[in-house]
Amino acid sequence: MPARKVGLPSDVPPALTEGLAAVRARLEILEKFPSEVTRAAEQAASKARWPELDRTDLELITIDPPGARDLDQALHITRDGEDFCVSYAIADVAAFVSPGDPVDVEAHRRGQTLYGPDHRTPLHPPALSEDAASLLSEQVRPALLWTVRLDHRGQTLEAQVCRAKVRSRSQLTYQEAQAEIDGGSPRESLALLKELGLWREQRERDRGGVSLQIPEQEINTDVPQWALTFRSPLPVEGWNAQVSLLTGMAAAHIMMYGQVGILRTLPPADKGSLRRLRQTAKALHISWPAELDYPEFVRSLNPERADHAAMLNACTTVFRGAGYRAFSGGIPVDAEHAALAVEYAHATAPLRRLVDRYVGEICLALCADEPVPPWVLTALDALPAEMARSEQRAKKFERATFDLVEAFLLQGRVGETFIGTIVEVNEDKTSGSVVIASPAVEAKITGANLPLGQQAPVRLVCANPAEAVVRFELA
Repeated sequence: MPARKVGLPSDVPPALTEGLAAVRARLEILEKFPSEVTRAAEQAASKARWPELDRTDLELITIDPPGARDLDQALHITRDGEDFCVSYAIADVAAFVSPGDPVDVEAHRRGQTLYGPDHRTPLHPPALSEDAASLLSEQVRPALLWTVRLDHRGQTLEAQVCRAKVRSRSQLTYQEAQAEIDGGSPRESLALLKELGLWREQRERDRGGVSLQIPEQEINTDVPQWALTFRSPLPVEGWNAQVSLLTGMAAAHIMMYGQVGILRTLPPADKGSLRRLRQTAKALHISWPAELDYPEFVRSLNPERADHAAMLNACTTVFRGAGYRAFSGGIPVDAEHAALAVEYAHATAPLRRLVDRYVGEICLALCADEPVPPWVLTALDALPAEMARSEQRAKKFERATFDLVEAFLLQGRVGETFIGTIVEVNEDKTSGSVVIASPAVEAKITGANLPLGQQAPVRLVCANPAEAVVRFELA
């Protein structure tokens, strides 16, 4: 669903809003903040702990979805000879939130911000997440300021982080940033963002990292009637993500060197999964030479082709078991994020994800050659389980929301025939999953000898909003 969407069109059926509320209730999603948490946040908003270092001279910009107010990151990129110099400001939540205070306790209960089509369920009260702590344009804010130097080919040379006062100069949407780059006369930070982003994508390929370029299903609430669409990210979104990734890699390196921290981990694909994936490619008649490794094979796929889209869907099953690994007094052996092919930490979204605040505090201490704060060490061991619970809730919420909206949008069209792509089938080819382009729906399908990776006419046989169920059959 679109990140950070809020606001409900007036003609959305009440039954749909009631259904969304029921989903939140079933998953025990905490919508309203307790009054003591709200009061504590409002008080904290006026009592920030300001750092001495003033870097409001930096021409920082933010790049986010339209209407976003919970702005975690602001960037500035310049040249240092032939090298790149990235200044990356991250919202300083700890400048407002103290360990054990009501806002901190509530954040540990929530774990992360949840985004729905009707409204947002934030990690921190809006007085902080959308105002005092957010890196809003033309506002002086306390921040964790990362400075990362990279060579002319995008290889990291050194990285450090400190506290500083900063001021973002512009809040751009992804569309605005892309248009400025494509216009041929972008500001320096955007011109270098493209150049550095392309180099970092090359460094990812060199490491053996892989990312799946699958169009994302979104709920569009900017129209009178809600609509489901599939959206391919703009190039600038990938380049912007590369800056976040390189910062997370730098944070992981600092923590590994200091032998204390918490990493985002992902186990490598097992041989059985890769063997099944090759069998799927064979069934789809997609060439996968024996000498071509998995990352390069994925990069050869075109998501616009029906058979390749089915193959990419199968690729989502290769890496399983993402989690967090806390460590202290040594270096963990199971530290790598297999999809990135490197150690990595979540460090750049503390307004929206609990663990990032702790990563930032650890890196600040290590870069200053100071002890890691006791309150950070005390919380470290429990963080992986806390984040796992919040991630599980977030995934269930997202899937339940899409299932509900799909059923509502299709409920009057039972019996109609659509053209769909069969992206998954079971062993006897009698059930699986189908993707419909318009409206953008992924649902269950039944039929005899389902043609994996092919487009076929399919008939809608069930769209039940009460149970959030949509089902097709081969026509």
